[in-house]
Amino acid sequence: MPVKKYKRELGFLILIIGLLLFWYLGRYIPLNIPAIQSALSKFPLVLSSILYVVLYVVITFFIFFSKDFFWISGALLFGPFLSALLICIAETINAFILFYMARLLGRAYVEKQVSKKYQYLDAKLGRINFFWLFIFRAAPLIPYRFMDLAAGLTRISFKRYILAVILGSPVKIFWIQFILYAVGQSVVTHPAVLAEYFLSHKTFFLFSLVYIILMGLAVFKVSSKE
Repeated sequence: MPVKKYKRELGFLILIIGLLLFWYLGRYIPLNIPAIQSALSKFPLVLSSILYVVLYVVITFFIFFSKDFFWISGALLFGPFLSALLICIAETINAFILFYMARLLGRAYVEKQVSKKYQYLDAKLGRINFFWLFIFRAAPLIPYRFMDLAAGLTRISFKRYILAVILGSPVKIFWIQFILYAVGQSVVTHPAVLAEYFLSHKTFFLFSLVYIILMGLAVFKVSSKE
C-alpha cells in the first residue's frame, strides 16, 4: 500500500488510536492528590509552581480525566489566585499541543472526507469571530481538551483561537479554583459539601447561577446561529 497515497488516512488513524489509548490507560492509572501536594510542597514556591505546570501538561496529556485532580491539588497548595494562573499557563500549552496535533494529523483527512452538506459548516467555523471563541472558552461545561482538538480539525485560525484561550480560560478557571479552595479535597468523596457551600454563600451562588445561565445562553445562541 503506497504510504503517500493514504497519508491523510494514516494520520487520522494515528490521531484516533492515540486518543483512544490515552483514554483507556487513563482509567487505570491512579492519581494521589495528597502525594502530589506533599511532593510539591517540599520545594520553594517558584520551583513548585514550575513543576506543577510541567506535571500538569505531561500527565493531563496522557491521562484524559486527570485535570480535576490537578485543579483540586492546585487550589489547596497554591490558593485560588496562583493556582488559576498556573492552570491558565498549562492550559495554554495544552491548547497549543492539541490544536497542532489535530491540525497536522487530522485536518487533511477531515477536509477531504467532509461532504458538501458540511462544507458550509466547516467554512462557517473557520470564520467564527473572537467573541464566540472567548465565550466557548469561558463556558463552564465545555471540556477544554475536546475544544482544542475540534478547533484543530476545523479552519479556525490558530492565532484567533489561542487568543481566546489566553483571555477566555481565566474566567472559568478562577471561578472553579475559588470554589475548590473553599470546599477543599472533600468535594471528591463528598460532593454534597459543594451544595452546602453554595447554600451558606448565597451571593456567590447567585453569581455562579447567573454566570452559568449567561454562558449557556451564549453557547446556545452561537450553536443555533445560521
